[in-house]
Amino acid sequence: MAKLKVGVVFGGRSVEHEVSVASATSILAALDPNRYDTTLIAISHEGRWHLGTPDMLPASVVQGEEVTLPAVPGARQLVSVSSGAAAAELDVIVPIVHGAGGEDGTLQGFLELAGLPYVGAGVLGSAVQMDKDIAKKLLQADGIPVVPWVTVRAHELEADERACVARAVSEIGLPAFVKPANSGSSVGIGKVKRVEEMGPALRNAAQYDAKVLVEQAIDAREIEVAVLGNNAPEASVAGEIVPKTEWYDYESKYVDEATELVVPAELSAEQSDEMRALAIRSFQILEGAGLARVDFFLERETDRIYLNEVNSLPGFTDVSMYPRLWQASGLSYPALLDRLIELAMERGYARQAFERTYRTG
Repeated sequence: MAKLKVGVVFGGRSVEHEVSVASATSILAALDPNRYDTTLIAISHEGRWHLGTPDMLPASVVQGEEVTLPAVPGARQLVSVSSGAAAAELDVIVPIVHGAGGEDGTLQGFLELAGLPYVGAGVLGSAVQMDKDIAKKLLQADGIPVVPWVTVRAHELEADERACVARAVSEIGLPAFVKPANSGSSVGIGKVKRVEEMGPALRNAAQYDAKVLVEQAIDAREIEVAVLGNNAPEASVAGEIVPKTEWYDYESKYVDEATELVVPAELSAEQSDEMRALAIRSFQILEGAGLARVDFFLERETDRIYLNEVNSLPGFTDVSMYPRLWQASGLSYPALLDRLIELAMERGYARQAFERTYRTG
């Protein structure tokens, strides 16, 4: 049986470029060479696509040949920018580009135009999961408990910062978290404890997105659940993030080795079951497909559960929470990648089956 030609697309123009490279490195090591011919494709900070050779490590692929993917269904070939010759054939894409331009629906739209199956949510699902403001509105409308928030737009902040600060403090109170609506890895997030800190925190977050969220700061445990599937998604066991810092910031995620990942989390059966059910429900509400990591807050004083966010392309190193949760649920890292590729092909075949021509009579 012929090997499946898998393209791993990583890097990107967002502030999460380096996180993406780390994910791609782990994925490359875990893909079975007896089942897949793997092609590494790095997107540089400038947005250009570069093709890796078999001897290249993911971090060096941005030095490789520049290529492009024609947005023509059926072609499924990378083309050399310099010569115009075919550079590599592809059957399916594993996009592990975090942040803007990767998990916000733009890359997914491009792959749809190219007619290539890909791992993860589609255009709509990726976009709404990435935008924390829209995601919260959709989840809240369906009865999912979310943390109270207000949204401040960059143009409002520029026009009248004092009014934005007053509205945020009045409606949410202090302490509060300030974060870009479309970002990940805790980039641009700040905790505000005093009124005079709100303006600088809003300005900092607005460097990363045109919309900024101000959320009520809740004294809570951070619990995460992994979801896998298309039409019949499944939820993993729950895991807990235990940072040694005040809150789970970028350094806690990627630098501070003291951060503890507890899998499975110490929860009652009722709490675990409720979170797993909420994870699947939120995945479906937000048009999830393939995979997502669903993050919860469990308030310490009341044991009340809040859904924090749904991540359509979570970190994917072999020690990241998403694969660790599935390992604890009985699915190894290589087997998880196999399943994600199967799900991508399943969705690709389903889309190809749709009628493209209207027939009367």
